[in-house]
Amino acid sequence: MRRLENTAMRKLAFLALRLTLLPFVLREVFQRNKVTILVYHAPTPQVFDAQIGVLRRLYNIVPLSAYVDARRTRDFSKLPPKALVVTLDDGHRSNFALKDVLERHNIPITIFLCSGLIGTQRRFWFLHERASAIVQRLKTVPDDERLAALRRTGFEEAKEFDDRQVLSVGEIRHLNGRVDFQSHTVFHPILPRCSAEKAEAEVAGSRSDLETTLGHEVYALAFPNGAYSEREIRLAERAGYSCALTLDRGFNTKTTPLFTLRRICIPDDADQHELLVKASGLWGEIKAVLDASRRRVHDAEAHP
Repeated sequence: MRRLENTAMRKLAFLALRLTLLPFVLREVFQRNKVTILVYHAPTPQVFDAQIGVLRRLYNIVPLSAYVDARRTRDFSKLPPKALVVTLDDGHRSNFALKDVLERHNIPITIFLCSGLIGTQRRFWFLHERASAIVQRLKTVPDDERLAALRRTGFEEAKEFDDRQVLSVGEIRHLNGRVDFQSHTVFHPILPRCSAEKAEAEVAGSRSDLETTLGHEVYALAFPNGAYSEREIRLAERAGYSCALTLDRGFNTKTTPLFTLRRICIPDDADQHELLVKASGLWGEIKAVLDASRRRVHDAEAHP
C-alpha cells in the first residue's frame, strides 16, 4: 500500500511541476541550442514506445555520433535545434524487445555494452539477488573488497548461471545498424575503486573486444554508474575513444569536455510528466538545491 501511495505522490508531483510550464520554457529557450542526452536501462516496449512518441514531438532525436562528429569537425550546421540523444546502459536482454519500437519510430539510439557479459549467461553483479541488500554499499568500497563480498554470496564475474541477463551476439547483430553499440567496460566495475591495472583492462579491453565482435569502430565509453576520475578520463583517451559519458547533470554544448559528456537519467517506469520534467533539466536543478540544503544542515549539525 505504501509503495502505491508513493507512486501516486510521485506522479502527482511531476504533473504539478509540468503544469508550472517551467519544463516548456526550459525546453524552448534554454535547451534550444544544446544537446540533451538521456539514459535508460531496461524499459518495457510499451513504456519506451510512449516515451519516444512524446520525445519525437518535442525534440529532434539524433545519433550520438552526429554530436561527436560535429564536435570533431566544428561544423554544427547539421545539428537541429533541441537535439536529443537516446542511450541505454548495460545491454539488458530485454533491450531486444525494443526492436519494433525503434523500427516504428525510425529513431537512432546507442546501447552501451559490457563486453565480458554479452553472449554469455554471466550476470550483472548489481543484479545478483543474494547480494541485493549490499549493492549500494559495494559501490563505495575498493574493488577487491567488492569482489570478495560478492564471492561470499556465490557470485563470480566469469561464472555462468542458469538464466541469461544480457543481449546475445545474435540479438546484437539483428539490432546492429538500427542501434549504435558502444562500450560500458568489460564487467561493469566502479572504475575509480579499481586498481590502475584493472581500470585500464576494463576500459581498453572492452573497446578491443567489442570492435572484434561488432566489426565496427567503438568510439564512446559510458562510465559504469557514472563514476570516474581524472585517471579514467586519461585511460579512455589513451584507449582510443573519442568521447566518454557520465551521469553528471545538465546538457552538452560546443565546449562541453568530450570525455565528461552529461546525461540525464530517466527511470524505466517514468510517465510522460516525469519524462518531460527530467528531460528539461528542471528536476536536476531542484535536486541540486535540495542536496545542497541537506549538506548545509548536515554540516551545521556536525559542527555546531
